[in-house]
Amino acid sequence: MWEIFKSIILGIVEGITEWLPVSSTGHLILVEEFLKLDKSDDFKEMFEVVIQLGAIMAVVVIFWSKLWPFGKKNNNAPLSSEGFGTYVKKDIFVMWFKVLVACIPAIVVGLPLDDWINKHLYNPWVVSIALITFGIAFIIVENWNKDRTPRINSIDELTYQAALIIGGFQLIAALFPGTSRSGATIVGALLIGVSRTVAAEFTFYLAVPVMFGASLLKLVKFGTDYTNSELAVLAAGMITAFVVSLFVIKFLMGYIKKHDFKVFGWYRIILGTIVILYFSFA
Repeated sequence: MWEIFKSIILGIVEGITEWLPVSSTGHLILVEEFLKLDKSDDFKEMFEVVIQLGAIMAVVVIFWSKLWPFGKKNNNAPLSSEGFGTYVKKDIFVMWFKVLVACIPAIVVGLPLDDWINKHLYNPWVVSIALITFGIAFIIVENWNKDRTPRINSIDELTYQAALIIGGFQLIAALFPGTSRSGATIVGALLIGVSRTVAAEFTFYLAVPVMFGASLLKLVKFGTDYTNSELAVLAAGMITAFVVSLFVIKFLMGYIKKHDFKVFGWYRIILGTIVILYFSFA
């Protein structure tokens, strides 16, 4: 039961920090210093990634009507006026093509380096530097963006070139733990004139294939030899991350309609400093 309790705490941390641009990795590193799972290193490495499946399912539930490309209901862009094409939502298929384009940098560069990154860069020092660096970037970009009018105010207006640029920023997060995938993609989107709402929404969509792919790789690597305790711990973490993510995503979408991201920048700087101080004297 104690292991399940720790898994629930980690699920809460994951559900909150996966979607807010504050780095789930940085938070999990700190929390795990005090709540270490009593499991093998291989299981813990897999758990830290697969727990994200719970968080991503919240995106699927909340944005289902914008993610599922089939059905006549609310079909504003049918593939054709008759037959099967009336059930195909062309605009959603186009959105998924943009998501796939944005995934190209991570697939081509990040995927082959995954094991090397885990071995050499997944440590408190890299994470803290990434936290602080992108915290400063948030503040600078928001100040620069303050009086500018966004050029892209809907997913439909997002070009393939813009999607590829956002994917390039996502690659930065893949290469440097602590950057925050959502943080990097939002900064990149703001720099090229995407509105905050569209930047956050596209970040959520982009997370679906990225997190499913990363989780699948970890599951395959770990294998199918689970103990009942491991299954219970994994399930508790995923379910918790799912429930918490439902609330956090809705909060963030409401928050950014009236506020900018600078508060998250200051928070990242403070957290990065805490991480450095803690591990310097631990």
